[in-house]
Amino acid sequence: MPERKKTRTATAGTVRLGSGYPVVIQSMTKTATTDVEKTLRQVRRLAAAGCGLVRIAVPTKADTQAFGKIAARSPVPLIADIHFSPARAIEAIEAGAGKIRLNPGNIKKRDDIERIIDCAKRHGTAIRIGVNEASIRDLKRDVAAGERVALMLDEMTEYVRVFEKAGFENLVLSAKSADTVRTIEANRAISGRFDYPIHIGLTHAGLAEDAIVSSSVAIGTLLAEGIGDTIRVSIAGDPVQEAEIAGQILLSLGLRESGRPQLVVCPTCGRCQSDVVGLARKVRMILKKIHQPIRVAVMGCVVNGPGEAADADVAVCAGAGKGFIYRKGKKVAAASEKDLPEALRKEIERLSGGLQGRQQSQ
Repeated sequence: MPERKKTRTATAGTVRLGSGYPVVIQSMTKTATTDVEKTLRQVRRLAAAGCGLVRIAVPTKADTQAFGKIAARSPVPLIADIHFSPARAIEAIEAGAGKIRLNPGNIKKRDDIERIIDCAKRHGTAIRIGVNEASIRDLKRDVAAGERVALMLDEMTEYVRVFEKAGFENLVLSAKSADTVRTIEANRAISGRFDYPIHIGLTHAGLAEDAIVSSSVAIGTLLAEGIGDTIRVSIAGDPVQEAEIAGQILLSLGLRESGRPQLVVCPTCGRCQSDVVGLARKVRMILKKIHQPIRVAVMGCVVNGPGEAADADVAVCAGAGKGFIYRKGKKVAAASEKDLPEALRKEIERLSGGLQGRQQSQ
């Protein structure tokens, strides 16, 4: 598990952000905010998928009015994305936002910033200062790509000093780009200058199949370096996928315990003499009914199979027409290829049932 850089603690409703607490997954609803019931359903789906915070767009007064109704029934604290309007920021805070997001490229007047700070102080609301490369590019149109990270840092520094001068430190910082490398560089720079909690992610990573790669590289690199206290994967599609991808990134780095089964499958090669992929898909369906963090391996040969079998709670090594089932590295059964799924199901359920019984007796 990476050693996280020490940061302060920010408080967003009931959620604590900072190095003293687990990395928090967040996402953003993609429904019309004024459709309270539909948005609330999406918030609940995101919370069930592992989000500790959910962000909602509030570009109009009707949206902030709806936001208050959603916040009153939400299972997790909500973040308000107020776009260009100081009025929306104040309305959202008063409506119950645990946190709001301000972009220095959008909210620029000192009087507006100070009014928002005063309101956030009264309500105990956290504020994320989110600098985007696109905003910097709009402000400084002739700036080359290689100079934008320095400008993002300068813009962040100037904004943070306003908050600190006003005595407001319940802050989270973020610097985002659509470019993976510049996102990494910008967050390294901000982490090196400030000790506030950091929100990491790309501004937009594409469709899910593309976002998995770029988001995993950017977010995973920073988390591996100890940078990042809350993460958001941005994709075009169902936001629940964002939460699921984010969860997998945290799991891969040991920053989150699953509570769910883990399925390991060999990539197959010319040694394979069985339908490993087909078997693995059947095992995945079996595991959907299991709620313990067990590791199951599906292997297609005797080269990698025994090693994975030793490391897995339950494993199967499939060969030509038959396979062997292992439990904690010990061979416990053999079955024909067609009977392997059922034999493996019984072994998984036997192990899962034993774990559940022990948990209930503790």
